[in-house]
Amino acid sequence: MTPMRSLTLKLTLAFLLVALLGAMLVAGFVSARLQAEFNRFVLNRIQNDFITTLADYYESNQSWNNIANVVAHNLRIKRRLPGGAPNPFVLADARGEVIIGDPRHPVGSQLNRVERGRSVPVSVNDKVVGRVLFTDGAWMLRLPQSLEAQFLAQMRRATILGALGATLIALVFGAFLAYTITRPVRELKTGTEMIARGRLGYQVDVRSKDEIGNLAESFNQMSIELAHASKMRRQMTADIAHDLRTPLSVILGYAEALHDGKLQGTPDIYGILHSEALHLQHLIDDLRTLSLADAGELSLDIRPTDVSALLQRVAAAYRPAAAEKSINIQVETAPVLPAVRMDAERMMQVLGNLVSNALRHTPAGGMIRLIATTDAQSLRLRVQDTGTGIPPEALPFVFARFYRVDLSRRVDEGESGLGLAIAKSLVELQQGSISVSSELGKGTVFEIQLPLDSA
Repeated sequence: MTPMRSLTLKLTLAFLLVALLGAMLVAGFVSARLQAEFNRFVLNRIQNDFITTLADYYESNQSWNNIANVVAHNLRIKRRLPGGAPNPFVLADARGEVIIGDPRHPVGSQLNRVERGRSVPVSVNDKVVGRVLFTDGAWMLRLPQSLEAQFLAQMRRATILGALGATLIALVFGAFLAYTITRPVRELKTGTEMIARGRLGYQVDVRSKDEIGNLAESFNQMSIELAHASKMRRQMTADIAHDLRTPLSVILGYAEALHDGKLQGTPDIYGILHSEALHLQHLIDDLRTLSLADAGELSLDIRPTDVSALLQRVAAAYRPAAAEKSINIQVETAPVLPAVRMDAERMMQVLGNLVSNALRHTPAGGMIRLIATTDAQSLRLRVQDTGTGIPPEALPFVFARFYRVDLSRRVDEGESGLGLAIAKSLVELQQGSISVSSELGKGTVFEIQLPLDSA
C-alpha cells in the first residue's frame, strides 16, 4: 500500500468513525427521548381511561360496592396485570379511606396529606367521590406482548436501521471526499518526482480554489521559476564562457605568436594584452561581487551619508569622460536632504555604473542629470539622460545578467554585462529598489529608492 493510498484509507476511516459515533449518539438520544415521551403519553392515556372508567362505575352504582372485584376482572387496565403483581394504584373514597390497596396501603387505612395531594380525584357531576393514587405504571410498558412494547421495539429497529443507513451514506461520501482531497496530493507527489528527475517546469492541474488549490498553484509557480532559473543559469554559464573566451583568445593568440617568434613585442601589443587581462580581471571581480551579493555575504559599510556630496563625487568622477563627448553632467538636489544610511562606496559604484551607461548611449551635446529628492518615507535618486532610449520590449530584462540591449555591440572598455545586475543586487542589499523607464529617442531614467533614516 502506497503512502497516498494509506492517507486515503486513514481519511476514509476517520470519516467512518465520526459518522458512526454521530449516528450512535443521535440514535441513542432519539431512542431515549422517544421512549420517555411515549411512556408519558401512554401512561397519561391509560390513567385518564382508568379514571373515566371509575367515574362511570360510581355514577352507575352510586357507591364503591364490589369495585375491587370489578377492577380485578373487568377493567381493561387490570386485564393487563400479570398474576401476583401488586396493584399499580390505590383507590380511596372521598374521605381518603383506602378501598383498593396494596402492601403499603392496606384496605381501611387513610391516605396521608402528601398522598392526597398526589392523588387524582374521581368526580361525578362535579363532586369528588374518590381518589386514585398511582403507585407504579411502568409495568404496563414492560410487558413484552403489549402494543406499546411492540411499538417501541419497532421504533428502535427503525432508529438503528436509519443510523446504519446514515453511516453507510457517510462512508460513501467520506471515501469520495478522501479521494478528492488526496488526488491533488498524489498529483503534487508526481510533480515533485518529475522535478527531481529533471523535468523542470512540470505543471499539475489546479482543481479547486481552496488551500490545496493554492498549494497546486504555488507548486506550478515554483516549477516555472525553477525552469526559468535553470535556463538563466545555463544562459549565464554560456555568456560567462563567451565573455571569457574573447579576451583569452586574444591573449592566447598574441602569446603564441610571441612565443613562436612570429611577432616582436611592441608597446601596442603589450597594451592590448594588458587591456584584455584587465577585462578578465574586471569580469572575475564582477562575478565575485554578484555571487557574494546573491549569497548575502557581501560586506557593507552602512552609515549616515551626505547625499549631495555623494552625487557631486559621482559627477566629478565622470565629467572628464563626459567633456570628451560634449555631454553636460548636472547635479540637482533638494535644498535640504537628510542624512541617509547607506554604503557610500557601494552606492557610488551603482551610480557610477548608471552614469557610465548613460554616457555610452547619450549623443554629443546631450545631458545627464543626477537628481535627489525625498518624500515622507524614502530617498529617490534618479540618473536621467537624453540618450537614445531603450526599446519597450527590452525594459523587463535590463537588470538580467549578461543582457545587452544592443546585441551587435562588442564588449569593450572592460564592460562585463553584469553592471546593472550588480547595481540591482547592491541596492536591494541596502533595503532599496531600482527601476527604469525609457522612451526611444528621448532618453532613459533609472530611479533608486532607499528608506529614509536620519539617525
